[in-house]
Amino acid sequence: MAFSIQLISHPSPGVFEFIRQRAGAVGKKILSEVEILPTAVGLVQGKVVDMIAAADVAEKAADVKVFDLKGICPQHITMIGIFGDIADVKASIQAINEAEHLK
Repeated sequence: MAFSIQLISHPSPGVFEFIRQRAGAVGKKILSEVEILPTAVGLVQGKVVDMIAAADVAEKAADVKVFDLKGICPQHITMIGIFGDIADVKASIQAINEAEHLK
């Protein structure tokens, strides 16, 4: 599958707020209660079915939280945010890249 993947190390408060505003209801609630910003955010964009599978892979690979991020059309999940420390987010992204069922 063709994914667009970005890793943001130490996101600035402004970027974190931008991402938080795009989170779904559950993600927005959890992220607004965070006292310490995560040290990394992984952004993965692709087809809905692949994003759901990628979220599952990411959460099973490392200690991260994964939320859907809304685009212009809020009915469709086209991007997920992976939140955690740098090592865990990197491990999750690597697991997504290596997952056979996502290739």
